Amino acid sequence: MSNQSVVIKSNKQGLIVVLDEKTDWESLKRDVAEKFHASAKFFGNAQMALCFQGRRLSFAEEQELVETISANCQIQVVCIVDENEATENAMRQALERQRQKEEGDLMNLQDGRFYKGTLRSGQVLESETSIVILGDVNPGARVVSKGNVIVLGTLKGNVYVGASGNESAFVAALSMDPMQIRIGDVIARSSDSQPAKSLRKKKTEDTPKIAFVEDGNIYIEPITKEVLNDINL
Repeated sequence: MSNQSVVIKSNKQGLIVVLDEKTDWESLKRDVAEKFHASAKFFGNAQMALCFQGRRLSFAEEQELVETISANCQIQVVCIVDENEATENAMRQALERQRQKEEGDLMNLQDGRFYKGTLRSGQVLESETSIVILGDVNPGARVVSKGNVIVLGTLKGNVYVGASGNESAFVAALSMDPMQIRIGDVIARSSDSQPAKSLRKKKTEDTPKIAFVEDGNIYIEPITKEVLNDINL
């Protein structure tokens, strides 16, 4: 391997990979693989921004090199910075934008747990099982759970429970005013024409309520011992 064909420069935010312009493509990929394989323990599995310099690359070539790097070390390449932006500050900003995007998508929760915070428009919270939200779900936010959802706050966004088809799942909230509720395959929207007990029911004072399926319709009722007994939670 030519020591000059691939040079790796690092900073706190990521890596600048300087590529020789004259080395043929297959040899260059092989050199990149060897270089990153040799440095794998040093880099660990850190998330990094990446910048290629010294050689003009097409999008496809960039992707080939990213795949080569990923195959030879544990670095998580979260974004590629254009060469003309390749300063440490620009890489820091690019990495921060990616992290904010990931936070905007939140996380795919793998077990029943609490989520603390307000879900804002565009945010999606997914859970493999039941989830308790310590905060509000604003209009435009979405919660998806294969189990139940309990909102210890105001529910104004969209919520989908029983996502695996379970119509015995439920949604409960301290203040219930959702844009849409889906339980299993049953859907109710705030503008739908529903039976008297359901979403179109005349609003009462803000009291904790529970939404559940009965006779193929979604109903929202104040949480009482009798209601909980009736729906066999």
